[in-house]
Amino acid sequence: MEPPVSTTLVVVGDEAATAIHALERFPNVRAATFGDAPDASDADVSRWSAAGAKPYVVHDHDPLGHVAAAWVEFFDDQSTFEVLELEIERAVEASARRAIHVPDYYVVLHPESLPTTWKHWWLGVVAEASPTRVIPWSDADDSLARLLRRLPTGRAWPDVDRWLPTVAAQVPDRVGLGGG
Repeated sequence: MEPPVSTTLVVVGDEAATAIHALERFPNVRAATFGDAPDASDADVSRWSAAGAKPYVVHDHDPLGHVAAAWVEFFDDQSTFEVLELEIERAVEASARRAIHVPDYYVVLHPESLPTTWKHWWLGVVAEASPTRVIPWSDADDSLARLLRRLPTGRAWPDVDRWLPTVAAQVPDRVGLGGG
C-alpha cells in the first residue's frame, strides 16, 4: 500500500481525541481518532489515510505503537527483551511490505506529564531518529490548527529498517547522549 500523499500527523497523549476532533471543521484536514476502535488495524488506518485527498491527515493510530509499548514495558520491568525484539522485527517487516508508514510528524501532547519511560521514548528514542519530526505540544487549549500552519522542516525519517532495530539498545536517561 502506498503512503498517503498528504502530510500525516499522529497525535499522542491523553487529550489526543479532543485535539484531533477540534481539527475536523477545517476543510483541508482529514481527522479521526482510532483510540475508540482498538480493532482498527494498521492496514485499515493506511487505507483511511490514503483515501482522503486533503493536505493534512491527522489521527491517533501509531504504526509503531507495539514497538513503543514493548520498549517501555521492557525498561519498566514488565516484559522481556525477546518481546521487544519481536515487535521491532514485526514493524520492520511490515514496513518492508509497505503495510505501515511512519507519519510525517508525531505530536506529543503534554510531554511534561508523561510517565518517565514514555517521555524517554517520545523525546529521546523517536526524536533522535528525526528531531524535527517529533513535536512536543504543551498547550492543550491551543489548537493544532496553528501548528499545521507552521510545521518545521528538516530531514525525513530514515528508513525504518535502519533506525528501528537500534532502539533495543537505547536506554532511558542515556538516549541521545552518545551512550546508546
